[in-house]
Amino acid sequence: MKKFLPLSIFLLLCVLPLIGLSTYVMHILVLLIMWSVIGMGWNLLGGYCGQVSFGHAAFFGMGAYTAGLLYFHLGWSAWWGLLASLPVLLVTSFVIGFICLRLRGAYFALATLALGEVLRVTAENLVKFTQGDIGILIRQRTWVEKTWYYYIILLIAAGTFFLVKRVIESKWGYYFVAIREDQDAAESLGINTTLYKTISLCLSGTLTGIAGAFYMNYMGYIDPTVVFPLYDISIVTVMVVMVGGVATYWGPAIGALVMVFLAEIIRSMPKVGAAHQTLFGILLIFIIIFLPNGIGGDYRKFARLFKPRGARP
Repeated sequence: MKKFLPLSIFLLLCVLPLIGLSTYVMHILVLLIMWSVIGMGWNLLGGYCGQVSFGHAAFFGMGAYTAGLLYFHLGWSAWWGLLASLPVLLVTSFVIGFICLRLRGAYFALATLALGEVLRVTAENLVKFTQGDIGILIRQRTWVEKTWYYYIILLIAAGTFFLVKRVIESKWGYYFVAIREDQDAAESLGINTTLYKTISLCLSGTLTGIAGAFYMNYMGYIDPTVVFPLYDISIVTVMVVMVGGVATYWGPAIGALVMVFLAEIIRSMPKVGAAHQTLFGILLIFIIIFLPNGIGGDYRKFARLFKPRGARP
């Protein structure tokens, strides 16, 4: 039964727009699936390989700007950015890996955080190339209705899920987990830890950047503060995976569901305002204390919280 669960969910999601959902609900679903893709990308590096990154906004922004710059400078459709971003993201990930993967633990996390900020500042100052703070606007988007955007990001998400599952169940996946558990022990067994950490980073960065290229096409506008922010992209990405379940297949989707809907609920409460970051922080503390493996990893413990007293476990 579990073997057919991904296919069943995919078919269900394919049918979902046909029931006549409102534009607002479709928008929420598009964001939810997009964040699932970003979470799956981060999970490959931070969850399975144990290299916690606080700079995934760098990859998201590079993908978005690749699509936007193709439109702005060459007049090409920004949809070509989904393909053109692949070599750009692979090279960027390799360079970032060459710089940062020499470090471990908190030092690696801080290095990735710094590189994300460096790219944001660079995009702000290369005014002739990136338009700086003015940003890049796609004047004529392909579709006004959101159904086709939904199906495109759904296909991207399905491909991402399939790729992550195949990688983790392959020899690479075993090497990633070995590096996460004990890098020195993995090296003593003959595993080239630098190589496989670089592979993990390249895959993770590329998947995140593809989501960024889609975001450029979907929203039709980007600037450095939109696609390179520390909190709104990098930190939220970590929270999506931690809330849903680190190193689980369904954790990023569960985390995206919680975070996107929570963000919309908070946005509808005018008195909360900027306090939404505080509420997200409280949620993260709650997850760490009571569900350290996330909702997906500790789903049995999570289910017991809602069981009536006296019911069988």
